[in-house]
Amino acid sequence: MNTPKKLVLAYSGGLDTSYCAIHLAKDKHFEVHAVSVNTGGFSEEEIKKIEENAYKIGVSTYKNINAVSTYYKKVVKYLIFGNVLKNNTYPLSVSAERIVQAIEIIEYAKSVNATYIAHGSTGAGNDQVRFDMIFQTLAPEIEIITPIRDQKLTREKEIQYLKMNGIDWSWKKAKYSINKGLWGTSVGGDETLTSHKTLPEEAYPSQLQKQEEEKVQLTFLKGELVAVNGKQNVPEINIEILNKLTSSFAIGRDIHVGDTIVGIKGRVGFEAAAAIICIKAHHLLEKHVLTKWQLQHKEYLASFYGMHLHEGQYLDPVMRDIESYLQSSQETVSGNVFITLKPYHFTLDGIASKHDLMNAKFGSYGEMNSNWTADEAKGFIKIVGNQNKIYQQVNSNL
Repeated sequence: MNTPKKLVLAYSGGLDTSYCAIHLAKDKHFEVHAVSVNTGGFSEEEIKKIEENAYKIGVSTYKNINAVSTYYKKVVKYLIFGNVLKNNTYPLSVSAERIVQAIEIIEYAKSVNATYIAHGSTGAGNDQVRFDMIFQTLAPEIEIITPIRDQKLTREKEIQYLKMNGIDWSWKKAKYSINKGLWGTSVGGDETLTSHKTLPEEAYPSQLQKQEEEKVQLTFLKGELVAVNGKQNVPEINIEILNKLTSSFAIGRDIHVGDTIVGIKGRVGFEAAAAIICIKAHHLLEKHVLTKWQLQHKEYLASFYGMHLHEGQYLDPVMRDIESYLQSSQETVSGNVFITLKPYHFTLDGIASKHDLMNAKFGSYGEMNSNWTADEAKGFIKIVGNQNKIYQQVNSNL
């Protein structure tokens, strides 16, 4: 008998990856090692159930990699530093975590000397690009196998195949597709396939439970969220704590419209209360403690960073260059941000920081000045406006 070929499968436990597991082991005679990567959103019970199902399907081994901390340190931290919202809306809840999942899976494949790696992406989405680019960049010697994409399988054909192989689980398609992680939850359904329909209330994972306003204090140290309501913890845990605090207010819902990597427009709903509040609170603090030129250059660099991340370009060295700038910019971004939670929304009430550049001893905007005379102000204004005056006089006949 031939020795089975060792293959690592990116395994979620859903229909596509369950089909891949059986097909690759039974029909293609691979030794299938299933791997899931937890970037937030998995309970211990869910992980145990995924493992049980993997072995029922017939994989050789199953491993769940806890990458929540890695996800924060490698990606989420910089999304906060850059106040990244794609198209001024979406905090990259799913696209960001796919990068870390792909890296963890390919590193695992190399550690077990696998010669093949597989994922269940179709040929119509973004994930195929992200997974393939990471895999082929970090391990070009490992062959990538993609049964769903290559065979152009329909959901019905996959279910029929699994039933033929003794797996008659309930594969009833949920009305809404939910992908939950540390940095938010995506929500897809019939409505998001249109351009005019909104998602109904029940489509979102968190429902409104609180009507009374609630005050929250977030503490940042060099741009990182180090405490919630005065209680210190590591940033990734604080994000989870903040999400629990805010979910009962049904905050952070929206629908993102954007360009996919493959060139078509896409629409997806999301609920990302902790991400939105973190970004907005951090940005408010930055407005107080950074100079106008720091803020200006951060804005376009962060936009590039978010776009490259979304497009699967995480391994390009320019990303490390931008991360270095973002990290450097956070030296004085420390202090408290005061927030009021309300049903479906929140308000940023203000900040307190020893680095606050709204220091009264230098003057108060629109009220008084302490560092210059009236004549100095007049001279400054005359010089600042000089180029405009020259242009208007030279081109007065246009």
